[in-house]
Amino acid sequence: MQWTQATAEKRLNDLKISDLPITQIRPHITPVERDWFQKYRGICREFMRSLSDSVQELAMMNLDRDEFMGLLMGREIPDNLSIRFRVPLIWGGKLETENLFMCFTFPQSQNIDRFIIEQNGNETIWLPNPVKKIYMPIHSTISGNGGNAVSDRLSQMAANIASNRRAP
Repeated sequence: MQWTQATAEKRLNDLKISDLPITQIRPHITPVERDWFQKYRGICREFMRSLSDSVQELAMMNLDRDEFMGLLMGREIPDNLSIRFRVPLIWGGKLETENLFMCFTFPQSQNIDRFIIEQNGNETIWLPNPVKKIYMPIHSTISGNGGNAVSDRLSQMAANIASNRRAP
């Protein structure tokens, strides 16, 4: 059954990711280069290093200092985080950092997989397309008026890293 936007939005609500923006595509099977995975790993490292402009979202992910630094340095993706394609390569997506976003593996990435798989065989597909590089469900970003020492500390670290990268 072909989904409408309303059908897709209802399903996102059922999966508890109703604040996830979506875009409609017409998938066309595209050949993928044999060495795509090696290139993907390099693009992922580049993507991770670009996250210094996303410290607000990173601070909400409860990463410890080593995980935070490993991620921003492009060394390692912490447990329970996934880097996903906005448009899969097989459907014409590009192997570029702009085609990537990060989210929690459980439950967000798993629910995104369900959402996409349930549309199998449809002429058009609704795909998640978060506004930012990191998708955080709105209910996990709401906080009170008090400060967040971890957020402040990680923001300062990220600002230092970003300024060091710009320095000649």
